[in-house]
Amino acid sequence: MPSTPPSSGPQRSVLSVSDLNREVKHLLESSVPLLWVSGEISNFAAPSSGHWYFTLKDPRAQVRCAMFRGRNRSVRFRPENGREVLIRARVSLYEGRGEFQLIVEHMEEAGLGALMRQLEALKARLQAEGLFDPARKKPLPYLPANIGIITSPTGAAVRDMIQVLGRRYPAAKIELWPVQVQGQGAAEQIAAAIRKAGQSGRHDLLIVGRGGGSLEDLWAFNEEIVARALAQCPIPTISAVGHETDTTIADLVADLRAPTPSAAAEIASANAAELLATFSEIRQRLYRGLQLQLRHLRQQVQLTGNRIRHPREQLQNRAQRLDHLELRLKGAIRQGLQDRRRELELATSAFTLVHPERELRNRQQQLGTLRERLHRDMEFQLQRRGELLAHQVQLLQNVSPLAVLQRGYAIVRDENQHVIKKATSLQSGQRVTTRLADGEFSAIVE
Repeated sequence: MPSTPPSSGPQRSVLSVSDLNREVKHLLESSVPLLWVSGEISNFAAPSSGHWYFTLKDPRAQVRCAMFRGRNRSVRFRPENGREVLIRARVSLYEGRGEFQLIVEHMEEAGLGALMRQLEALKARLQAEGLFDPARKKPLPYLPANIGIITSPTGAAVRDMIQVLGRRYPAAKIELWPVQVQGQGAAEQIAAAIRKAGQSGRHDLLIVGRGGGSLEDLWAFNEEIVARALAQCPIPTISAVGHETDTTIADLVADLRAPTPSAAAEIASANAAELLATFSEIRQRLYRGLQLQLRHLRQQVQLTGNRIRHPREQLQNRAQRLDHLELRLKGAIRQGLQDRRRELELATSAFTLVHPERELRNRQQQLGTLRERLHRDMEFQLQRRGELLAHQVQLLQNVSPLAVLQRGYAIVRDENQHVIKKATSLQSGQRVTTRLADGEFSAIVE
């Protein structure tokens, strides 16, 4: 409360410093709503209390910020000096020092935060239109004869999908629609490939996807043009984008979401071993059913024969009819077993084509080719290094003093083995040593 100091003059309302700061804090917090602020972190501090204190700045100004422990637990990254962030905060005043500050309630990385807000807005709009509704999703075919794959032709995802499909379901035909899966123009290429593949009439199933990456790398599959192309596709679609933790708008619109490209290939394909087991079970069930039906017919014939007393000729006709039906039934059983046996042989032949022994032979041929290439490369390198060494030796010989002596020159030294460079430095009667190419001799200067 204002205090009135003793004075003999007119009464004055005087505030203490704490009263002033409290009034200003209340005024700021009540008049300024929650707001978004972007800037660069500096002077970041995280004491043992768990609260965060830092300065948010741009090239022209800065402001102190505080984010308390109950709020900063939801931040998915560790703030550090120099990082650009986007915060939602309320304006306040630290009464103890009278400092203007922001009380931060939410923090996100600046670029990523903008993308996430854009993504959430598009999700809300498409969901309101019903593009995520499970009722509009088409069921997948059990045994698709032709599978289209829309992805990058050079990524690991396409190799994984082709490998899984070839191992699990070699009877299916695979057709690749190569597209760019990230960067400018990728979304348009993906959407165009979805439309063309759906209108071609060749595919029973369509897989759209790529390998893992950051939110920016996967952004093409969050574009509205891709979502609408998937929603309008006339054939069933599987979205296989990134890893299991990545969820894009394409995953929500497609008829089925696979956690990874390899999982999409497993979902799209039937396991050949399971098919063989199913065929075997069906054959056994058919045989048991026919046997049961045959017994039932025999019982009916016996009951009819016991109940009705006809002339001998009619009984003989009935017996012949029964024999004929039995022969037809046995023939049908034999034919059914032959058909199932042929199907089993065809399936066995198909699996023989993907036997590991064949792959091993191919790998051994590749190893032999690589061994020959390595041998040729080693010989080439040895020859090249030898030529280089000979060239270097020739260069050393060209600059060697001994090579100069071979051309008729000599080196003259005095008694102290100092090289004589000028004739004026010699004296009459002085002993010198002359070095030639094939030896040396002493002489007296005259």
